[in-house]
Amino acid sequence: MALILPRSYHKIPSVEKNHISWIEPELAERQDIRPLRIGILNIMPLGKQYEFNLLHPLGLSPLQIEPIWLRLKSHNYKTWDLSHLSKLYISWDEAMSPRALDGLIITGAPVEHLPFEEVTYWSELVEIIEEARSKCASTLGLCWAGFALAYLEGVKKIIFNKKLFGIYPLKSLVPAHSIMGTQDDSFICPQSRHAGLPDQEMEEAQKKGKINLLAYGEKVGYTIFETTDQRQLMHLGHPEYNVARLLSEMERDKERGDVPPPENFDSSKPNTSWRSHRNLLFQQWLWFCYQRVSLGT
Repeated sequence: MALILPRSYHKIPSVEKNHISWIEPELAERQDIRPLRIGILNIMPLGKQYEFNLLHPLGLSPLQIEPIWLRLKSHNYKTWDLSHLSKLYISWDEAMSPRALDGLIITGAPVEHLPFEEVTYWSELVEIIEEARSKCASTLGLCWAGFALAYLEGVKKIIFNKKLFGIYPLKSLVPAHSIMGTQDDSFICPQSRHAGLPDQEMEEAQKKGKINLLAYGEKVGYTIFETTDQRQLMHLGHPEYNVARLLSEMERDKERGDVPPPENFDSSKPNTSWRSHRNLLFQQWLWFCYQRVSLGT
């Protein structure tokens, strides 16, 4: 199908360059198709530049997808283009009226070093997460958002002495899973984080019936997991990253002088070696949302 995007959207050239179909909202309204309304709560630094990292895998879906860009009232978007934020992004309440979103994606954020309660927008975010759990088919939490969702299930993060940064192998733990079932038994994914979740606590949370563990890596731990009601899917990595985003983080870290180059990644010959994992993950998640919406569950 296609992404539903306004003609004025700044990433239209990138969308067309990558052969992703798109249509304007006016044309979508005339078609006898009900698109999936996917909310994207983007709290990444330089969020305008980051947007295409999510649009690309979403745009490969055979379903018609309407991305709804969300902003927080309590967040200071200090690295953002504020005119872009004002023009494109809307509040959670606006997005949920008159019809609820079908799915929600929450991005990472550079606040891993802070206790959750000290994050300025934590209370607002928790309210959104709780409402989404009852009204949206699924919430996908990436990187820090995955930590936040785990914390709400009782699993506390640990802060690393140095950043985990690079491309790392993972093993699928549930081959027949509704979302992970299309993944290879072993796959790779970018990681860019200063925190992790203790293996023992994750395994204990699964025994208590709070989460299902879906993917594990020796160096990165349990990286993909879900709540047992399957309303929330957490991924501590960055499957959505493209090479440009990874390179820009590498250059930023190099300037700071506190992070080594990314592991298992040759910046002189960069390639997206995790593409299949990224595309399959988002396609299966969208299909999962579609099935739940269709069944009214």
